Amino acid sequence: MEPDLFTAAAEERQEREPGNSPLAVRMRPRVLDEVVGQQHLLKQGAPLRRLVGEGSGGPAGPSSVILWGPPGTGKTTLAYVVSKATNKRFVELSAITAGVKEVRAVIESAKRQSGGYDRETVLFLDEIHRFSKAQQDSLLPAVENRWVTLIAATTENPYFSIISPLLSRSLLLTLEPLTDEDLSGVLRRALTHERGLGGAVTLPADSEAHLLRIAGGDARRALTALEAGAGAAIAKGEAEITLSTLEESVDQAAVKYDRDGDQHYDVASALIKSIRGSDVDATLHYLARMIEAGEDPRFIARRLMISASEDVGMADPTALQTAVAAAQAVAMIGFPEARIILSQAAIALALAPKSNAAYMAIDAALADVRKGLAGPVPPHLRDGHYKGAAKLGHAQGYQYPHDLPGAIAAQQYAPDEIHGRRYYEPTRYGAEARYADVLDRVRERLSGE
Repeated sequence: MEPDLFTAAAEERQEREPGNSPLAVRMRPRVLDEVVGQQHLLKQGAPLRRLVGEGSGGPAGPSSVILWGPPGTGKTTLAYVVSKATNKRFVELSAITAGVKEVRAVIESAKRQSGGYDRETVLFLDEIHRFSKAQQDSLLPAVENRWVTLIAATTENPYFSIISPLLSRSLLLTLEPLTDEDLSGVLRRALTHERGLGGAVTLPADSEAHLLRIAGGDARRALTALEAGAGAAIAKGEAEITLSTLEESVDQAAVKYDRDGDQHYDVASALIKSIRGSDVDATLHYLARMIEAGEDPRFIARRLMISASEDVGMADPTALQTAVAAAQAVAMIGFPEARIILSQAAIALALAPKSNAAYMAIDAALADVRKGLAGPVPPHLRDGHYKGAAKLGHAQGYQYPHDLPGAIAAQQYAPDEIHGRRYYEPTRYGAEARYADVLDRVRERLSGE
C-alpha cells in the first residue's frame, strides 16, 4: 500500500538524521551505479535500467522481473534504487504480512492511476515464495495486462516456489553471491563515506578478513558486523578496529583459515583424509572449520564427489549418488542450510566401506595407453553398418551376447597388445565383494573356460 503518515515521517527522519539508522540502511545505494556486484544485471539496456527509465517506453516497455538470490546480495537494494530513481509510482509489499486483499487493493489503485493520471505503478513484493498458489494467482491479470510492473524477490528456487504462469510472464534474474572483492569495496566505502562511519576508525587487514568470513557473501551481515566492531572500538577510544575488539563485539572467534593460502589446501586435504580413514568426528571438525571460515560450499561439495569415487567407489556405489545429490542441493539452497546437507554427505562417506579399486583401475589403464599399448580394435568389434564393411572383414564373426546363455560371449574384446591384462581388481569390502564374485565368473566365461 501507499506509505502512511507514520512511515513517511520515519523515512523523513532517516534522511534528516541518518545516524539513527543502522549502517546497512545508511549505506544502501541510491542509484544503480552505486550497486556493488551483479554487474551482469546492470548493463546498458538491462531490465533493471529500463525500470528506472533508461531506455524505457515504446511498444517494448520494461517487463516484470523476479529477483532470485541468497540473502544480502542486493534484491531489496535494487528495488529501493528503482523506487528512488523511477518516475513511476512505487508500492512495496511483503508476502510475510500481505495477502490477496492487499494485492488487489494495489492493483485497483494502479488501474485508477494509469487510467486517470497516466501514471505507471511498480509493485515490489518481497519474499514472494511465501505466497500460496492462490495468492500468486491474484497477481496474474495485473502482470499480464501490465497494470503493474512487478519486482518480486525470493531466496527460494523459483521453479519450485513460484507458479509457472507467473514465471512465464516475468523475467527471472539470478543474483550471484557477492565476492570478497565486492564486500571489501562495501566495507571501505562504509568506513570513509559521510553516510557511513566518516573515517572515525580504520580496519586492519586481519580484521577485514574476519569480517569477510563472517559475512559469507552477505553485504548486510558484513555492514552489521562492521558497525558493531566500530562501536566497540570507539567506546574504547581506539583508532582502529582490532581483531580482538571485533571478535568481542560480534562474539565470533576468527578462524585461522586462508581461503587462498596453505590453510585452504591443508584443511581440505585433512577433510578428505579423515573421510578416507573413516574418522567421522575428525571429518565433521574439518568440515566445520571450512564452513565457519566462509569456504564456498560448492568447493566442499566438489571435494566430496571426488572422494565418493576415489575412496568409496564400488564398495558403496550409492556414495556417488549421495555426493552428487548433496552438490545439487547445495547449489540450490546455499548457506546456512547447506551445512546440514554437507554434514549428511560427509558422514555417509566417512562411514561407508572403502575401496580405491575404481581409482586404481583407470590409472592403470591410462598408464598402459600412455606407454603406447593401444593396438587396433579387433576386426569383429569394428563398425559394420556401412557399405563395404563386410569386404574388409569388419564386424564379421561378432557374437551378440544377448543371444547366448547368461548374455556373455567368449570372444576377445581388448586389442592384442593388452589382451589378458587386468586393471580392475575389486576389494572384498562392502558391496564390492559381490562385484568381485561376479567378476570372477565373468572373466572365466570370457576366456572360454
